[in-house]
Amino acid sequence: MKKVVLAYSGGLDTSVCIPLLKEHYGCNYAITVTVDVGQPEKEIEKAEKKAEKISQKHYTIDAKDEFVKDYIFPLIKANGSYEGYVLGTSIARPLIAKKVVEVAKKEKAQALAHGCTGKGNDQLRFETIFRSTSLDVIAPMRDMNLTREWEMEYAKKHGIPVVATKSKPWSVDENIWSRSIEGGQLEEPDFVPPEEIFEWTVSPEKGPVARIIEIGFENGVPVSLDGDKSDGVSLIRKLNVIGGSHGVGRTDMIEDRVLGIKARENYEHPAATILLMAHKDLEKLVLTRDELRFKAIVDDTWSELAYKGLVDEPLYSDLNAFIDKTQERVTGSVKVKLYKGSANVIARNSPYALYSADTSSFDSKTIDQKDAEGFCKYHGFQARLFKNLG
Repeated sequence: MKKVVLAYSGGLDTSVCIPLLKEHYGCNYAITVTVDVGQPEKEIEKAEKKAEKISQKHYTIDAKDEFVKDYIFPLIKANGSYEGYVLGTSIARPLIAKKVVEVAKKEKAQALAHGCTGKGNDQLRFETIFRSTSLDVIAPMRDMNLTREWEMEYAKKHGIPVVATKSKPWSVDENIWSRSIEGGQLEEPDFVPPEEIFEWTVSPEKGPVARIIEIGFENGVPVSLDGDKSDGVSLIRKLNVIGGSHGVGRTDMIEDRVLGIKARENYEHPAATILLMAHKDLEKLVLTRDELRFKAIVDDTWSELAYKGLVDEPLYSDLNAFIDKTQERVTGSVKVKLYKGSANVIARNSPYALYSADTSSFDSKTIDQKDAEGFCKYHGFQARLFKNLG
């Protein structure tokens, strides 16, 4: 008996994987693992019911708190963003993969499997974790060059219920940080997405009157909303609802995948939009100019590693060490105005602010303005020398 453990979402790809693993890979005992990283409970329940019918054993693992504490909070500290994408799917994949590996060890399985294609990034994110073990790694979608149309026909023949249809072949991935929607005509850069693909956000023009919210941070981590303390999971969920009701957090972009393929992607991420904007603004108040300049380089490198799923790369830990040091002073609050798809910071404060209202004011008498003349004499000195050479 060959046991295989499959990372299972309950969607088309992973559901089709189960009979394929038996038919083409000799895996006659399939164990499915669904990891709860904040996707809707109804989706978890659907995956469980479907797994009960088509797999030999199923695990559902609640990893929401771990996901927020060990993955989302470091992302916020690093202002995590790849080409404008807030890394929701990518930051979750390594955690899911690690939970799958834990089950495989417990069940003494011989193989690990995922439903990723050979064109996307997720195969890399899963396999960088899977291949740290001695187990076989199986990727039916990639190995067999399958298309979604073929998968839908195959699922129909095998009595596997799926939501995707030829007219609406959307592939959706959700967790507490973001929701991605792709597939079908959404892959075409010049196609205007129908409103029906969005679930977390209302159309911006239908948003209500403006609302101002206040986010509290301690050591770079969001801890309160409008003065009320909250755990990470609850706070993010509240902001997804509040931000989504104002149409905040939609991204439609052309994204450069790791393999070099450009892809059109649609995302929803209200809480991520609000928290990343507020956090970055607070950093500007408390960090020095040199810290901000160097941290921007660190943040970009961190984000690229996270995008690739390389959370076990030593450099990733090195960067987190630097980032954590800077966050010791990122404490305070930020006020954000939400209105018809926009989120704008309108005020901020911190006990560690490197800001002096007295010295910044045009009416200040603290600084003698004449002192600046000496600085001006040498500012651009070499440029003037260069210009005079001609």
